Amino acid sequence: MPRPLRIEYEGAVYHVMNRGDRREPIFRDDADRLRFLDTLAEACAKTDWQVHALCLMPNHFHLVVETPRRNLVAGMKWFLGTYTARFNRRHGLAGHLFGGRYKALLVDSTAPGYFRTVCDYVHLNPVRANLIPSGQPLRDYRWSSHAEYLKAPTRRWPWLRVDRLLGEMRLTQDSAAGRRDFERLMEDRRRQEGDGSQWAPIRRGWFFGKKALKEELLAKASQHVGAQNYGAERQETEEAKAERLVVEELAALGWDGDELSRRRKGDPDKVRIARRLRRETTMTLGWIARRLGMGVWTYVSNLLGATAETGARSAR
Repeated sequence: MPRPLRIEYEGAVYHVMNRGDRREPIFRDDADRLRFLDTLAEACAKTDWQVHALCLMPNHFHLVVETPRRNLVAGMKWFLGTYTARFNRRHGLAGHLFGGRYKALLVDSTAPGYFRTVCDYVHLNPVRANLIPSGQPLRDYRWSSHAEYLKAPTRRWPWLRVDRLLGEMRLTQDSAAGRRDFERLMEDRRRQEGDGSQWAPIRRGWFFGKKALKEELLAKASQHVGAQNYGAERQETEEAKAERLVVEELAALGWDGDELSRRRKGDPDKVRIARRLRRETTMTLGWIARRLGMGVWTYVSNLLGATAETGARSAR
């Protein structure tokens, strides 16, 4: 079964989401929701997680969590397993509560805007699900950290960290005035919802942020990613690996991009690089043909087949 790409490092920020098995409810009543929050509090105490945003929906949850230690996977295993056991015990059930593995979108918290956008996405979930009627304030949805942001520090969930999001919104003080400004800004954002297309990058993929950080993470992850990872995520990692191999080969030949273009399509060194790419990555013949300037993919296929046949005859 393919598995989502997981990248862990100290200080990483994730948007975590998981749904009930067969999209069934993961909460039957408020007692379950309180148990979920209590279990999350225990998980934070065990892992040092810092929760920045949270929303509990009928059949799924959203969580924006920062991991000062590299422990998302270990922490989620304990958290989801413990809540499932407690839910099943309370209701006299057995088996899975959540459907498949949780989604963990890695968020670039070093560049402005991405962190706030993800938190806004989480806090506006009840609006998109029509759980808050038009004209009713966001604060009325009890099972979201939005309402907690509006409380004094001594009254909110002790494991909720608010300073980072407030800072991104240029609200420098966790004061009554600052909390009023926070609510006003969130209601303004609510009115800008539109058709929801702006959230597409959050709903898909594994990373939300600047391209430079994404490429750096892919380079680090490429040596650890195998066939168990989802195709699109694995393909992206393979492309980063393939590009690194091309750059390495060109440097060894003393070629730059112009020299690569000048060389004929069937240049023996191009064929050798293409063969290495086919052997060490999962990139398509089309990608190899485009990257090395070798024409169409069928031509590359014929070249590789011909050189393979020649090599086989030489070995006999």
